[in-house]
Amino acid sequence: MKIIERAHAKINLFLAVLARRPDDYHEVLTVLQSLKLHDTLQFSARADDRILFSCSDPELPLGPDNLVWRAAELLRRHYKISSGAEVLLEKNIPVAAGLGGGSSDAAATLRGLSRLWQLPAENEVLYSLAASLGADVPFCLQGGTALGSGRGDVLAALPACPHYYVLLINPGFAVSTAKAYEQLNLEEVRRYPEADRLCRAIGAGDRELIGRSLYNALETSTFRLFPEVGKLKQKLACSGPALMSGSGPTVFLLLEEKKTALELAGAAGGQGLRAWLTETWSGGVEDV
Repeated sequence: MKIIERAHAKINLFLAVLARRPDDYHEVLTVLQSLKLHDTLQFSARADDRILFSCSDPELPLGPDNLVWRAAELLRRHYKISSGAEVLLEKNIPVAAGLGGGSSDAAATLRGLSRLWQLPAENEVLYSLAASLGADVPFCLQGGTALGSGRGDVLAALPACPHYYVLLINPGFAVSTAKAYEQLNLEEVRRYPEADRLCRAIGAGDRELIGRSLYNALETSTFRLFPEVGKLKQKLACSGPALMSGSGPTVFLLLEEKKTALELAGAAGGQGLRAWLTETWSGGVEDV
């Protein structure tokens, strides 16, 4: 028996950082959006009790430092499972790029192994386990469009975002989320736009207002650490609504016309930049 799950990338359409929490995380307010760009995970049963994990990206760790491995062990311990599994990860989402690839892989592992091991469909349990793995993992369990508070793991579903082609440009290096938060001056980002304005714009399908409501507080720290990311955003903003996702360094551009999106993606590739052209994804059940 083989189970296949897709792990979708995400972008932050809005990210306000409110305060540092006693648990060393930060209190945030964020609007999260899934993309069609995805990793693929395949799960199959084993006769013994071992978890064997392999990945198409040889640079990724395969043990406790990987969220897939940690998600599998966490699920097995919680349900006292003695069965093993083989997990194969085909990696398409760039690593440490602000696109939630690791978090989405962990969420897909919770879903996939729950199906493989025929565990009870206890959403509350899965969300609790997901939250213990990382702030973005609960959103990646459900996908679509959502408003996140707390660490970003307290979710309220939003109406589906209007369809966009999404051009992702990555300068080719990783950014540590911990470092971006460490360098953040909370006084500098104390004033921020209302997230409700973006939520209303999404519900009304008001693209012009959506474009004007994009915001990411972490741009201030990441741009200081890596000025080239700020220059990349400035360049992309000439063609439409642009924003850095998460802690970066990936910058996204929202586009309505496929022809324009293809032209801009081709131009970026011609300049030696890492570019992906994808689309917004509204979530739901998929045929894989």
